[in-house]
Amino acid sequence: MPDGDRLAVAMYSPGPTPSPRGREVVICAFHGLGGHGERPYMQRVVAVGTARGCEVWTVDHRGCGQGRGLSRGIYHSGVAADLSAVFAEVRRRKPEALVIGVGFSLSANALLLCLGDGYGGPQHPPDAAIAVNPPIDLARCAELICAPAHRVFNLYFVRACVRYARQRDTDGIHPRPPARVHLRMSLKEFDDAFTAPLGGFRDRHDYYQKASALPHLSNITRPTVILHAEDDPFIDPADFQRARLGPGVHLHLERHGGHLGYVSRDLPTRRWLDYGLGHYLDQLLAGV
Repeated sequence: MPDGDRLAVAMYSPGPTPSPRGREVVICAFHGLGGHGERPYMQRVVAVGTARGCEVWTVDHRGCGQGRGLSRGIYHSGVAADLSAVFAEVRRRKPEALVIGVGFSLSANALLLCLGDGYGGPQHPPDAAIAVNPPIDLARCAELICAPAHRVFNLYFVRACVRYARQRDTDGIHPRPPARVHLRMSLKEFDDAFTAPLGGFRDRHDYYQKASALPHLSNITRPTVILHAEDDPFIDPADFQRARLGPGVHLHLERHGGHLGYVSRDLPTRRWLDYGLGHYLDQLLAGV
């Protein structure tokens, strides 16, 4: 990275099926909060992509997975510049390749920021992209996660965030005194105590405002699929319906799917998301 931090990337060779474009294709996949490249949903992207003759890069964000201990900076929803650096590295190594970004949850928001030349720009966007369940309005998303009815989700994410912060303490890589975080706090309180100050924001409100992709969606011109579920418990589908979408954006609202769930009894694997990703990869490969 330009600031000296490092991301960990695993590269998977394409399968025997040739690329339908007759041109090398590299898919860069980015995990969500608390994730890493070995998570099952990330490995299923590898399977979907390599089966179509694409090389797949799975990226561990700053301090995540195999990237633990390699970065003083942190992973948050506004790291469009980090994704941009990965895309630039692909193009440095493979100037003729078609580059497709796939992002999940927080990374999906960062991917849309990159495509819309948002926070941290100017960016190096991919040639095409799929963003799955992106929290494009972070303030609204935080309100829903912290609502009493969603306390299970708040606890789930706070546990992942506190574990991440404590690992940094253990590794001795805090650039300043460690933030005081604990499992009884809300996600909003965690963002005030940890994400905002270590991410370079004044407070959580500044973070939510600057790192939300919603105001930048109208700038997206490259072929981009936003895949979201209407019953996602903490990302309001109304955010997408009120958004001004750029000419490159296709919005797919699935009636059911929750947050990265998408289970279907009509498919042998029960994994509708794998089907959806494969379908839209085929569409992007045919049209880009």
